[in-house]
Amino acid sequence: MITDEQLLRYSRHILLDKLDIAGQQAILSARILIIGAGGLAHPALTYLVSSGVGHITVVDNDSIDISNLQRQYWFNDSDIGADKASVLCQRLQAHHTHTQLHPVVARADATLLHRLVQDADIVLDCTDNFASRRLINQACFTAHKPLVSASALIFSGQLAVYDFRDGHGPCYQCLFEGEMNDEGASCAKNGVFSPLLGVMGATQAGEALKIITGIQPTGCWLHCFDAQRFQWQRLQLAPNPDCPVCG
Repeated sequence: MITDEQLLRYSRHILLDKLDIAGQQAILSARILIIGAGGLAHPALTYLVSSGVGHITVVDNDSIDISNLQRQYWFNDSDIGADKASVLCQRLQAHHTHTQLHPVVARADATLLHRLVQDADIVLDCTDNFASRRLINQACFTAHKPLVSASALIFSGQLAVYDFRDGHGPCYQCLFEGEMNDEGASCAKNGVFSPLLGVMGATQAGEALKIITGIQPTGCWLHCFDAQRFQWQRLQLAPNPDCPVCG
């Protein structure tokens, strides 16, 4: 049962007709898996933790570099060289003791994803490479777990929700066919507008909370955001019958 302290802490959620006490209880009981502890994960985790998500696992094998500080705002100069996942969970845990935060300092390979995705209610893909996104997509489809995937590069962001709970596509592989590679498509080579990560990461958190509370609309959409022109586009996705994952 929700406590009196939680009634006060989450009162602005509880006042929402589409969320109310039942929705907040679902958030408090939720288990979320986040792959990647970089620029998308920082805003996503900020809102998920402050909203009261009960258990969050963060997976990343990378260490903090000075170039990360432009957009990964939970880190500071003294953290350079430390593990991203560990520091991020530590910082958030200090601010929000109600959420159980568990860092996994490891590369998200197929074996690890198979194990962790099974225990999650929903997965957020906050990675920055096609190889990881394909593995996450496969693991979520196999386990019938909803996936919220986002990306950000230069001034352009993309976000899609793949709801695999009914065992059907479309999936990430339907959208990006063939063997994609990351050559020429990295923030290190092209740069990225730091507020863009905030927009896309916060949107990931919002979509995850809507799924958890049952207010996520049906259908699969690709949302494209142009931060330079401040324009959104929404494209409906259809399953690819020849998709090697969900076809």
